[in-house]
Parts: sequence; C-alpha cells; structure tokens
Amino acid sequence: METKNMIHELRIKSGLSQDELANKVYVTRQAVSRWETGETTPNTETLKQLSKLFDVSINTLLGSPRKLICQCCGMPLDDSSFSREPDGTFNEEYCKWCYTDGNFVYTTLEELTDFLVDHMSNKDWPAEQARAFFEENLPRLNYWKRLKD
Repeated sequence: METKNMIHELRIKSGLSQDELANKVYVTRQAVSRWETGETTPNTETLKQLSKLFDVSINTLLGSPRKLICQCCGMPLDDSSFSREPDGTFNEEYCKWCYTDGNFVYTTLEELTDFLVDHMSNKDWPAEQARAFFEENLPRLNYWKRLKD
C-alpha cells in the first residue's frame, strides 16, 4: 500500500479529521491533505510522530517498501514482531525476541545458534544442516558484525 493510502487509512481508522491529525503532529491541515493525495511525504521527524501516534512502524507508514529481517537472528520483520525501545518506539532493526526492554537477549553466536537449532530443526531439516546454515549466515547480520569489530 502506498504512503498516501496508509496515512489516510490510519487516520480514518483512528477517527481523526485532517485537522485533528495535523494538530497532533504539529503541521497544517493542508500538509495532511498533500500527504493523502501523494503530493508530498512527511519528513523524518513527522514520520516518527505518526509512527508513535498510530502504533505502526515507519516502514509500514511508507507502504513497507523494504523487506526487513532481524539483524540478530535473520527472522522476517513486521509490525507484530519488531522490538521496541524502552520509550515504546519501534526498533526496526531487531525482532522482539532478540531485543527487549532495551537489551539484547543473545550475547554470543553460539547461544543463539543453539537456540535456533533446538527450535527449528526437524526431520526435513536435520540439526547438523540447520547448524551449518546458521553458522554460515548469522555472522553476516549487523548485530554480529558489530560485536566482532
């Protein structure tokens, strides 16, 4: 869904007029109208305010243009699985199972790999194959690259 449609849909779902939405995010009604017609897109700070107001990620507001994955475990991310910062804002880099309350759950690759192998291997994907997959792919994710540096 395009940004203009997403903002319009979220505004209507929240029962807000264009004026009311404008007041909540400190812009003019005309700015909201331009967003909803696709003439303009909200700036970064306004996207953050809209994200908090509607309780959706910025990626969702922008029509989910990027397919995001957790940069710790590699799981696909959406609004139901994004982690949150202690202030309640979305963290679009990690899932809620790897990063919670401002803290990372896994501190070593081995710990995460063991967890994933235990929970994801099965008769069609044996533990040895799953382990090899995770050991090859997890180190490519940003969280593990940063820890290595």
